[in-house]
Amino acid sequence: MLRELLKDTFAYIQPAVALDDLAADDAMRKVAGAAHCVAEIVAHLAFWQDWFLARCDGEGRSMVAAAADGWPDVDAAGWIPLRAQFLLGLDTAVALSEDAARVDHPISPAIDFPPLAGYTVRDALTHIAVHNAHPLGQVVTLRQMIGRWPPPAGPWTW
Repeated sequence: MLRELLKDTFAYIQPAVALDDLAADDAMRKVAGAAHCVAEIVAHLAFWQDWFLARCDGEGRSMVAAAADGWPDVDAAGWIPLRAQFLLGLDTAVALSEDAARVDHPISPAIDFPPLAGYTVRDALTHIAVHNAHPLGQVVTLRQMIGRWPPPAGPWTW
């Protein structure tokens, strides 16, 4: 089930499809009234996805001091590597979700934020999936607003 939540989604368009065929200038394009461009959203997703995956691997990274610290700077030259980093992180998360020996182990050391302190690897992967869902919807909306939707694979049109 985690694979379907993380990467091979069926409740909404797959993350790779949502980001497909988007040039750097379009990913960096600011839309009036929107707080972030597509690239900034993906940088935020990659930041937290990588943070949770590192925690799953036993790294004792602390929570950021402020929400703004979870929004790394990005530029047009970094768009393609950023997209690849995000998608690779999804692959890593899926592989971890399918590792029966690890998926139900507690995160150690425990996350230093009380609501997440008791997380298992499965909980962290579920958190990644849920955290990614809403911003990926924002990506679709921004792409629609700049005339870069649908992607080549097409939208869901049931």
